[in-house]
Amino acid sequence: MFIQTESTPNPATLKFLPGQTVLEAGTADFPSADTAEKSPLATRVFAIDGVTAVFFGNDFVTVTKSDAVEWEHVKPAILGAIMEHFQSGQPVISDGSGPTAGGHADHDGEDSDIVNQIKELLDTRVRPAVAQDGGDITFHGFDRGVVYLHMQGACAGCPSSTLTLKMGIENLLRHYIPEVLEVRPVAV
Repeated sequence: MFIQTESTPNPATLKFLPGQTVLEAGTADFPSADTAEKSPLATRVFAIDGVTAVFFGNDFVTVTKSDAVEWEHVKPAILGAIMEHFQSGQPVISDGSGPTAGGHADHDGEDSDIVNQIKELLDTRVRPAVAQDGGDITFHGFDRGVVYLHMQGACAGCPSSTLTLKMGIENLLRHYIPEVLEVRPVAV
């Protein structure tokens, strides 16, 4: 098994491509070791000192490390953990509690047409580009012209995430949906 790695805009995060499907659909975000209990793969990666977050996409695993460790010290162990997992035959996510297929929060109310347009733009224009960088951005809410988005994987804590939100996503949404006035990140 050959696992490729790619850098991301977030220097604390690397994208690992095992050359096979990680998740059939959706994404899975593990922002801490406490959240990884339902994933044998995430648990295995979190066992490595210095790993602070794990994120799964369709064909990649994104790993975030603490500032206290260097990539050259943890990268070989992460590669080993991912390889061991896929050779073990264990599932990526156990007990049927699969990933979030859409990833977006539900939203009821009079502005549901606007919300549907926001989700459509996110799914077709934003999320595929962000997945290339090893992350995901999901809709969390819309209130009085403000769109709240949840950033995951390489996007969470990325130095350029504010620029991506303000100059990229906010401009895109405002262009197509005049009711959108601002985009803000939200921590879940």
